[in-house]
Amino acid sequence: MTTRRDQYTAYIVLGLFSFLAVYPVIGIVLLAFHDKGDNVTGFALPTTFSFATFEKAWVGGNFASGLWSSFVVAMSVTVASVVLSIGTGYAFGTMRFPGASLIFGVILLGLIFPYEATVIPLYYTFQQFNLLNTYWALILPQIGLSIAFGTFWMRAFFRSTPRSLIEAARVDGASSWTILVRVLLPQAKPAVLTLSALIFMYTWNEFLLALVMIQDPSLTTAPLGLSFFATATRAGDPTAVAAAAVIVALPVVIVYVFLQRHFIRGVTSGAVKE
Repeated sequence: MTTRRDQYTAYIVLGLFSFLAVYPVIGIVLLAFHDKGDNVTGFALPTTFSFATFEKAWVGGNFASGLWSSFVVAMSVTVASVVLSIGTGYAFGTMRFPGASLIFGVILLGLIFPYEATVIPLYYTFQQFNLLNTYWALILPQIGLSIAFGTFWMRAFFRSTPRSLIEAARVDGASSWTILVRVLLPQAKPAVLTLSALIFMYTWNEFLLALVMIQDPSLTTAPLGLSFFATATRAGDPTAVAAAAVIVALPVVIVYVFLQRHFIRGVTSGAVKE
């Protein structure tokens, strides 16, 4: 039984770690509101809150194009990966067929295999098919990377659903497709939304693949544009770099805030039975 003292101790520990996690983020945000000439050391409040630094970073880093490129890639990868993961997770989670364990094990290799080792072979493969400097060079590999995790995630959810639901639907004459769409997917909303948020955030923050595959400035993603902008600007104006970092991180924050009420439920889906 948990005592009040244990609860207070847990709150203190959680509060401490929350402070350590939030402190640098708040520091970057506050730095972004400072002027270039301000002598900022550590955690300092700006005298006036102005968006002039954000405007400078937005124009100087061409983040309108970068954010659009990141949005196109992240949304394409998220939608395709989630749809495919629902199908594979449903198959491995509710069906029994020859070689299921072996095939699932092969898919899970994508979780442990370092994708950095595939970047150079992918570069030459895409060069052969004239896919370099296109969105496809970013979308296709990341769909492949995301399906492994998505299959594992959705399989855990479908295996946690009561078997009696599926059996009752089959007795009523429902096909596998009907069971998935009308019986299981309505219950899977938290798991699907959480998976979508995780894949979107991971894809949005992808840097190495864009660095290798994209040389066209018009297709540069936001994280890659942030790196170029920071390299050129850091010494002269750290406040502009901070503003650029806030701009690039803001879409991910918005997605998380929008889906946060589903996040905990989605994380715990499938945790009861495996």
